[in-house]
Amino acid sequence: MDTEAQHTERDRSSRPAGSEETSDTGGPEGRSRFALLPRITAWLPGGRFTLALLVCLSSLLLVNVFVAQPFQIPSGSMEQGLRVGDRVLVNKLAYRFGADPQRGDVVVFDGTGYFGDADYIKRVVGVGGDHVVCCDREGRIEVNGRPVDESAFLYPGDRPSTVPFDVVVPGGRLFLLGDHRSASSDSRDHLGSPGGGMVPVTAVIGRAESVVWPVGHLTRLERPAAYARVPASGGAHG
Repeated sequence: MDTEAQHTERDRSSRPAGSEETSDTGGPEGRSRFALLPRITAWLPGGRFTLALLVCLSSLLLVNVFVAQPFQIPSGSMEQGLRVGDRVLVNKLAYRFGADPQRGDVVVFDGTGYFGDADYIKRVVGVGGDHVVCCDREGRIEVNGRPVDESAFLYPGDRPSTVPFDVVVPGGRLFLLGDHRSASSDSRDHLGSPGGGMVPVTAVIGRAESVVWPVGHLTRLERPAAYARVPASGGAHG
């Protein structure tokens, strides 16, 4: 009889079942990981409640910085759709993955060096390469030779513009106007300034998606169909 084989079998059978699959989480390192949370909560005033609050606030901060943020309407330049004091939700990822602002989009942008040292909200009327003219014989703005019917969003009683202009938007820039034309300081007011009133796409913070406050004014901001009929020009996007 092979006594060595018998000893080997007995040694194997004497091991606890599943011993080879048992993880080492019960060791000092595993115990320290599980003990970390109670230590943090014991250190924080308020314990678990304070920790949960900090996690929520950190998440909100990350969302605000990288994904979306509220923007309060500071003036009547976008009436009647956006009123003073309204809060809109700005999608900060709208133009971060290869997409460009489109004609008709309502965007929030940093006007430093172009409009003034503040953030502004306006509607995109022309993108890079577009030929924007005001006005045709019927008083309408033309983009690439196509009249744009702005009646769906233009402030009642306002003309498309009392300031005539004829511009070609440089690549990578935007021609922006407020919906309340008689109360808006926009690209028309900076035609003679450096940059000609055109704002770089890189200055755009994001696209205004909807009015979220006050509750009675909840509205989703859609791109007007009038701009969909504007033909593209050489170098234009959208």
